[in-house]
Amino acid sequence: MGFLLWILAVILVVWGVVTLIQGSILFGIILIVVGLAVGPGGWSIFNGRRSAA
Repeated sequence: MGFLLWILAVILVVWGVVTLIQGSILFGIILIVVGLAVGPGGWSIFNGRRSAA
């Protein structure tokens, strides 16, 4: 599952950079932020909140 999230994050970030270059700044930024949110190396929306024990 982590590998699939990593691949999805890479695709979203690359798509966001290409969109930024083409001139759609807001959509490009949204794609990059979503890619960073999905990526397992960073802040993942699928991990949920963990309590500090």
